[in-house]
Amino acid sequence: MAEVKRKKGESFEALVRRFSRKVQQSGRLLQSRKIRYHSKDKNKTAVRAAASRRSEITAKREYLKKIGKLIEEPTRTFRR
Repeated sequence: MAEVKRKKGESFEALVRRFSRKVQQSGRLLQSRKIRYHSKDKNKTAVRAAASRRSEITAKREYLKKIGKLIEEPTRTFRR
């Protein structure tokens, strides 16, 4: 963390300007922007559990579709 102490007679704007310059020079802001949208990889157990859930839901939907209890909604097409 960048630390800046106010000098005698220094205005608040000058203090903020010095602080922001110090943050820019430290590289913390650039580093945080690089990893902003990065998500950690899931472990094998979580990946397998998610796949299992998806297959169960798919099987249930297919069964309901087969016996006629699932009303299919038309797929939406988005136009730009």
